[in-house]
Amino acid sequence: MGAPRKPITKDFNDMPDEALIRLAMLLALNLLPFSASTLWRKVRRGAFPAPIKVSPNVTAWRVRNVRAWLADPATYANAQNMRATQGPSFRRSSTRGRP
Repeated sequence: MGAPRKPITKDFNDMPDEALIRLAMLLALNLLPFSASTLWRKVRRGAFPAPIKVSPNVTAWRVRNVRAWLADPATYANAQNMRATQGPSFRRSSTRGRP
């Protein structure tokens, strides 16, 4: 029959960093001090980690990213906004068409 399945944990602290957590679970565990609408607004502004599209109807967050945000929401938002305003970190070569 195979190995027994590991029980699904309801405790956020027991979840591995690579685990995915869905919005309903984030709200059910009272991890966020705001509503789902505010969460999506923060995602758009870069003030909360972007989710991963698992399938057409399933969106989830990496537990590691949520933990990083929970550890220091203000620093997370500032770091994300700094990265967004710095632009790409590479230069295009302008030698095309030149000998």
